[in-house]
Amino acid sequence: MRFGLFGGPARRGPETTDQDAYRAYIEGVLEAEKLGFYGTYLVEHHFTGRGQVSASLNLLSYAAARTTRIRLGTAVVVVPWHNPVLLAEQAATVDLLSGGRLDLGLGRGYRDYEFSGFGVDRAEAGERFDEMLAFLRQAWHSQARFSFSGNHWQFSDIVVEPKPIQTPHPPIWVGAASPQSIEAAATLGLKLFLDQVATTAEVAERVAIYRAAQAAAGLPHHPHDIALTRPLLLAETAKERSALLESHLATLGALSDSTSSAKNNPFYSDPQTRCERTEDGAILGEATECVERLQAIRELGIHQVLFTRTTPAALRRFADSVMAAFA
Repeated sequence: MRFGLFGGPARRGPETTDQDAYRAYIEGVLEAEKLGFYGTYLVEHHFTGRGQVSASLNLLSYAAARTTRIRLGTAVVVVPWHNPVLLAEQAATVDLLSGGRLDLGLGRGYRDYEFSGFGVDRAEAGERFDEMLAFLRQAWHSQARFSFSGNHWQFSDIVVEPKPIQTPHPPIWVGAASPQSIEAAATLGLKLFLDQVATTAEVAERVAIYRAAQAAAGLPHHPHDIALTRPLLLAETAKERSALLESHLATLGALSDSTSSAKNNPFYSDPQTRCERTEDGAILGEATECVERLQAIRELGIHQVLFTRTTPAALRRFADSVMAAFA
C-alpha cells in the first residue's frame, strides 16, 4: 500500500500570501519525498479568490527540479480550459524534466463560475474531454507530422514536441463517481481517482464496477490503477481528534459557500451529513485507529491513498506511527 498528497497551495487567511502558500507546498513535497510518500497530486481551480493553484503543470515543473523520486501528478487538469496541443507539449515537458514521473489526471470540470468565466458551455465538457483524450494519444504516438479534426479543435500538419519519456505515454487518470463514468474510464484504459466524500460502501461499489468493466473489456488491471482521496486527521489524543474533526468540518462548510455545486451537495452543505460521512471515511483518530481504517480500505481493493489536510509535521507523524504497518 502506498500513500501520497492531494490538493495544492492555497492561502489560509488574509495574513498568508501566494508566495507563502507555494513555498509551504514545496516544503511539504520535499518532506513527503524524504519520508517515502509515493506522489503528490495537484488540483486546478480558477477565479476562487483564495489562491488555489491554477497552473498545476508549471508548479510541477518546479517540483520536478526540487525532487528526485516522488511521482508528480495532476488531479486534475480541467480539460475544457486547455488547448490540446499546448497541454500535450506542457505535460510531455514535465515528464521529460522529471525523468518520467508524471501522472496526468484529466477532468471535465464542475464549478459553474469557471465555465462562465472561461466562456465555455458546460454541456460541451464531456465531448471536449473525449476529444482531448483522443488528441493526446495521437500526438504522443505519432512519429511523423499529423492532422486532427474534432468538433472543437482542428490542427493541420503538426508535430508535437517533446515526446514524453514514459511509453506509450504518461499514465492518464480520471476522476469518476457515477457507474457510467466509471465504466467508461475502465473501458478507455484510464486509471481512476475516487473522491474524499464517498462512504466506505460507495467506494466498495465503485471499485467493483471499475474492475468488472476492465474484465469485460479484456483489459489487464493492477492494484495501483485506483487512488482514493481521504483527509488525514491523525491525532495523538482524543481531544486532538475532536479538534481536527471540528476544523475539517468547518473547512467543508466554508467550501459549501464558495461553489454552486458544493451548495447542492449534502456532504458539504448539510452539517450532519458531512459529519457522518467524515466519521465514516476519513483517516481519523490515533495511530491504531488510522491503521485499522486504512486496513479496511485495503480490503476494498484500494492500494493507493492520497491525503488532504497534510502538513510536514502530520506527514512525519504518519510516517513514524502508521506507514510502517503497510511497508
